[in-house]
Amino acid sequence: MATKTEDYLGIEDYKVIGSRPIRHDGADKVTGRAVYGADVQFAGLLHGKVLRSPHAHAVIKSIDTSKAEALDGVKAVMTVQDLPELEDKIEDLGEGAANLRHLRANVLADGKVLYHGHAIAAVAATSPHIAEEALELIDVEYEVLAPVLDVRKAMEDASPLLHEDVTTQSLGEDTGKKSNVCAQFQHKLGDVEKGFAEADVVIEREFDTGTVHQGYIEPQNATSFWNQDGQLTVWCSTQGSFTVREQVSEILQVPVSSVKVVPTEIGGGFGGKIRIYLEPVTAVLSKKSGKPVKMVMSRTEVLQATGPTAGSYIKVKMGATKEGKLTAAQAYMAYESGAFPGSWAAPGAMCIFSPFEIENVLIDGFEVLVNKPQTMAYRAPGASNAAFASETIVDEIAEKLGMDPLEFRLKNAAKEGTRRSDGPVFPRIGNEEVLKKGLNHPHYRAPLEGKNRGRGVAGGFWFNVGLKSSCSATVNTDGTVSLVEGSPDIGGTRTSISMQLAETLGIGVDNIKPAVVDTDSVGETDVTGGSRVTFATGWAAYEVGLDIKKQMVERAAKFWEISEEDVEVEDGVYQSKSDPSKSLTFKELAEKSNQTGGPVIGKATVNPSGVGGAFAMMIVDVEVDPETGKVDILRCTMVQDAGKAIYPPYVEGQMQGGAAQGIGWALNEECAYNEKGELTNSSFLDYRMPTCLDLPMIETEIVEVPNPGHPYGVRGVGEVPIVPPPAAVANAIYHAVGIRMQELPMSPDRILSALWEKNGGSG
Repeated sequence: MATKTEDYLGIEDYKVIGSRPIRHDGADKVTGRAVYGADVQFAGLLHGKVLRSPHAHAVIKSIDTSKAEALDGVKAVMTVQDLPELEDKIEDLGEGAANLRHLRANVLADGKVLYHGHAIAAVAATSPHIAEEALELIDVEYEVLAPVLDVRKAMEDASPLLHEDVTTQSLGEDTGKKSNVCAQFQHKLGDVEKGFAEADVVIEREFDTGTVHQGYIEPQNATSFWNQDGQLTVWCSTQGSFTVREQVSEILQVPVSSVKVVPTEIGGGFGGKIRIYLEPVTAVLSKKSGKPVKMVMSRTEVLQATGPTAGSYIKVKMGATKEGKLTAAQAYMAYESGAFPGSWAAPGAMCIFSPFEIENVLIDGFEVLVNKPQTMAYRAPGASNAAFASETIVDEIAEKLGMDPLEFRLKNAAKEGTRRSDGPVFPRIGNEEVLKKGLNHPHYRAPLEGKNRGRGVAGGFWFNVGLKSSCSATVNTDGTVSLVEGSPDIGGTRTSISMQLAETLGIGVDNIKPAVVDTDSVGETDVTGGSRVTFATGWAAYEVGLDIKKQMVERAAKFWEISEEDVEVEDGVYQSKSDPSKSLTFKELAEKSNQTGGPVIGKATVNPSGVGGAFAMMIVDVEVDPETGKVDILRCTMVQDAGKAIYPPYVEGQMQGGAAQGIGWALNEECAYNEKGELTNSSFLDYRMPTCLDLPMIETEIVEVPNPGHPYGVRGVGEVPIVPPPAAVANAIYHAVGIRMQELPMSPDRILSALWEKNGGSG
């Protein structure tokens, strides 16, 4: 059934795109038949466990594994010495890059532990209980060092160094200076001093954001079998099977052709399941034991030892004229990199002022080593921190000027032709349409009554990525199409990709049979991340559809013994232009494939550049309890430009999920480290994520301004909804009780402290 969408740019009506079919993987997932990483079972399977450091920063003086090796039931033990030595080499992982030598040292510590929970050694045994017992028999001697946990203190020259071989890369040049500051960069547009001189209102504030974990339901896992013929097969829950293959190949120094990665279903990732942790360990233990080896992290291990998002210190200064025009913006952005170089200050800097048209911008970014796990992506990595700073200052400027906060944003909105401070010029974008939709939304226009209640708004931007994707498809004789693709499906992309193929072919999406396959069965496909799958893998499916249509035209011409030029196709019906009586549906023509040359197989590989940036905004109502500092979310609306919503339930789910996670980041979530660098809240009992009891039904409003760089107008949707919530909640808190919060999370104790200070210490 065709659906009518709101028409900003003459959006075409489609037969399949924009509809709401049942997800292809729905039945398996709701009935429990879907196979996740922990479900993998084999005859003779061994169970692996990892010994982890109790210290955040220490030299490993010695490791004695002899007692563990002697324990009955233990089949293999390994340390970093069982991994090949690697030289410095930067590997692009699709969403972030890694130095392979550092990647090896993160898999198993090499001479030094750099965070609480850092992997030291591993064992494989006939049962998980024996493996755990064996870990207690491994004797490790440490020389404990002082940890570095605060990003600003880590930047000081006198701060203890995490790495003796890391020097600061400043503005693209190696300074040769040993430091915890691994990188410094700058973006400059116009003359920021001139811009501030033209401003009537200038506000400067400092912001701190805590380290936050992605909090996916399913823990990291891996099962490996290194066969006697030299072929290694790895089963794991991952956002990128080809990325795992590349990392395993490099760390173990074996050809990629010797490694096959089989992606299982994945119980969430949000950017945290791109980097490898267990895969090389299970592989080596398998080689040593001659048996398949499985490892599944505990929740404590996940929180202690897998990459969270970066905590940060951000100082922002913005100026505007009394007429409400932003004239200048400046940011100092220091982000945690964790234990190894590679941080998220860079994408944060790409996003911080991008929703606005500002002629004069200066951004200085720093990536800083601290004794915490190496930071990983988390849904628009770096952008939520950045928007928390910029969007709260924008709210304060609008208030001082007596302007509606959304009218002020609309007056300064980036649009087609606006140059970002990091260089790119926006093509057609939906920023203004999102703001207008929010401004006129019933939620924004509804009265908000009651004491200590406030309404806040904030916007956000994420640039999205393209990268490589491959697909192939076979037309079956019953008219169905078997689609093979390599993008792990986290939230419904099997369906969103199938819908683009179905639309292209002119058939129903229920006739598409999608399968996410292993690295030996499809062309190279980059990670499920960066909001790229529906955009890029969907584009590959579109190209597959064109390939199949071309071949089906050839088959129709052959069957009717006419020229290919005489065949036309509309809505999946193939017809002779000169003789309309010659007409076959897609299914009828497929039934004749064996008479016209055999199976029809389409294939495509794409690496698209027409990525369309995405904008979103949140409207949120809160109530603050001045006695406890607790913040209740009363109502929440997300407005977002999807370009074209291929599969609306998937888009709505992404918007709601991002909003929920962003609210958790705003109010409660934080990895709490003590002065020793120990993580003190390594369970979901203590790491406080919002539940259904903490949130109302999150309302969604999809805006559709088609991306001109995609055949169906797609923009990525998964990342940007997490960007506005922290700032929107902060602005709502201000309008409720009159305090400007500048630290995340805005937990009850911090709210109470701010209220106490506001009231002069009188409570």
